[in-house]
Amino acid sequence: MKRYLLPLTIVATGVLSACGGGSGDSSVLLSSAPAVAHVLLISVDGLHEQDVAHCIAAKICPSIAALAQTGVNYTNASTPGLSDSFPGLAALVTGGSPKTTGLFYDVSYDRTLYAPSDTACAGVQGWNVVFDETVGIDSVNGGARIHLDGGGTFNPQAIPHAKVNGNCMPVFPHDYIQTNTVFEVVKANLAGARTAWADKHAWGYDWLNGPSGKGVDDLARTEINSVDAATGTEYTDKFAHTEKFDDMHVQAILNQIDGMNSTGTSAAAVPTVFGTNFQTLSVAQKATNASGGGYTDATFTPGVQVSASIAYVDTAIGKVIAELSAKNLLTSTLFVLTAKHGQSPADHSTLVKNGDTLTALVQSSGYLDAAGNWGQNATATGSLNDGTGLSGTGIIQTDDLGLIWLKDQRQVAAAVATLNANLGCTAPGICANGAGASILSGAALTAKFGDPASGRTPDIIVQPNPGVIYTSSKSKDAEHGGNAPDDSHVALIVSKPSIIAQTNTAMVMTTQVAPTILTSLKLDPNLLNSVKLEGTSVLPGLSF
Repeated sequence: MKRYLLPLTIVATGVLSACGGGSGDSSVLLSSAPAVAHVLLISVDGLHEQDVAHCIAAKICPSIAALAQTGVNYTNASTPGLSDSFPGLAALVTGGSPKTTGLFYDVSYDRTLYAPSDTACAGVQGWNVVFDETVGIDSVNGGARIHLDGGGTFNPQAIPHAKVNGNCMPVFPHDYIQTNTVFEVVKANLAGARTAWADKHAWGYDWLNGPSGKGVDDLARTEINSVDAATGTEYTDKFAHTEKFDDMHVQAILNQIDGMNSTGTSAAAVPTVFGTNFQTLSVAQKATNASGGGYTDATFTPGVQVSASIAYVDTAIGKVIAELSAKNLLTSTLFVLTAKHGQSPADHSTLVKNGDTLTALVQSSGYLDAAGNWGQNATATGSLNDGTGLSGTGIIQTDDLGLIWLKDQRQVAAAVATLNANLGCTAPGICANGAGASILSGAALTAKFGDPASGRTPDIIVQPNPGVIYTSSKSKDAEHGGNAPDDSHVALIVSKPSIIAQTNTAMVMTTQVAPTILTSLKLDPNLLNSVKLEGTSVLPGLSF
């Protein structure tokens, strides 16, 4: 078993040297403290650093404040270039960016893959991969998601194929990720280790298992886009309903702390690495400003929905802390509170919803089918993963950014020229003419995200002006996915009772969480492929 130990600087009192503020990387754990036996990772979708600062200052989040009082609060943490849920969570559990994980979005494209129906890999290559709520078998033929567990197994119409050593093989989500995860490393290198996770999609998050397919012992099968029989609506219809979904994950964590599996139906060892993701805050942030969603000003003053959601999250965290304490696990548990992504824009006055002008321009200019007949945009039922759709077409995925996979990669230069000729905010303009906007392609894109010629990386990535959402939706006023400041600047607190409170202002990335988790367990962080390939360092200010 490989182990990795950071050098310890022990002073006469037995306390590791510490700093009460600033951005240095002084050690802040007591040498006499119990070793880290468990790591609990809580991700709160949409949780900005400013949310934490505001609620602590206002004394309305006592549980989060308690974590900060025995932890390092990183006030300058960012996601790795893209802030959708897939790359955001992958950063936390692999230590890598999309360049090495291959996860750009839950809706993406791979030029090397074949359609789910092409079991011989004999047809056209290039498939629009969708690993979202439709990956459960309930969604076969566009069916309704009537079960919390998505139907209990994979939807075969969602699983593309690839040629592997001459054989045509299915590509499940765990096959799609291109690097290993902390769950796999911990299980392979710590005798008796157990791992667990709970997230928003029952089957799309199978990639957390990593390429082995076996990284997570207890992966909760809960689908947020399933229909709640009690209301007849999905759990995302309003934040108060989303709380009911998140409550299931809180209970899963409590069950695991109590020595049971996530459902509480059988005994199980307390996981070595476990955690969950909360959705309530994200739903409140996306809700329209007129209905009390989002923020009331540019300084992240929460509206009524966001304020209530932060209170909910804080109460949930309080329950978890109390249970760890009750089971005498608090002193041996490293608690990491962060977010996959933020939400943009916080300042409602910057919001621009001109419709999806980016897709319209790309289509009308001949880089994708003019009528929108590409990828899973062209399914028979109008639902994703219904077994139809078109291969080899390229696709475009937009939210508050645009990922473009061209049908013909020889047109990259022409497509970029077209985009640059239409940067304004008046149609057909794509509203990318201000500070913070960019159009990434060629060598610069390859350096940051990998070579599009390999098949997975987009040909062009468009970051519009901060505040722009490529939609005309009247139901939401915020989104995520891109690299606008509100998307990427997230909360990050690493806490343990033996840590001396510290505010660390150094620029850090959420990718640094994964190697820090392994280091806390005395494992070599370079056992993570992405850490080794990208040179990801542990978070500063901690020693184990």
